[in-house]
Amino acid sequence: MNLISRKHWRIAAAAVTAAMILAPAAALAAPGQHTAPAAASAPGCATSDLMVWLGIPGDGTAGSTYYELELSNISHHTCTLFGFPGVSAVNRSGAQLGSPATRDHGDPELPVTLAPLATAHVVLQIRDLSFPPATCQPTNAAGLKVYPPNTTTATVVPFQFPACAKSGPIFLTVRTTEAGTGIPFYST
Repeated sequence: MNLISRKHWRIAAAAVTAAMILAPAAALAAPGQHTAPAAASAPGCATSDLMVWLGIPGDGTAGSTYYELELSNISHHTCTLFGFPGVSAVNRSGAQLGSPATRDHGDPELPVTLAPLATAHVVLQIRDLSFPPATCQPTNAAGLKVYPPNTTTATVVPFQFPACAKSGPIFLTVRTTEAGTGIPFYST
């Protein structure tokens, strides 16, 4: 074997090894692929197992903008999400602004099993404070404080947007956790 063919052989061997390692994770990460038995056997996802990020730009409509709040499993084990995250606006010091997000029960709650590197999403609605004009002391939020479903530890996603400083009017709404990314044409 000459030097060039050894180099190609090593590259091919590395590619096959990588494919063998990544193929099972990729197969499990396919959007919408979850089963009840797997969900029952996988532990719940801890906040430390997840990277929470926001798909921007959002999809604007009259009076609201909808964002995909993504939850990616960055651990080395499979874990499960079920239900709604807790979401609220926060200022630069991390203090909550206004009331936390309400829950939209329009979709059924189903367990979502996340293999390593897989992503689930939640639809987040942020209402425009000018429809009708807000009486909630409008201010600028510095981020979203997110408690993944069934956890008591939060993470903050940096994101500036108009928010209410005073509790009362609800300007944030979340839907239940769904399998796969919510961003069209994007997959993990």
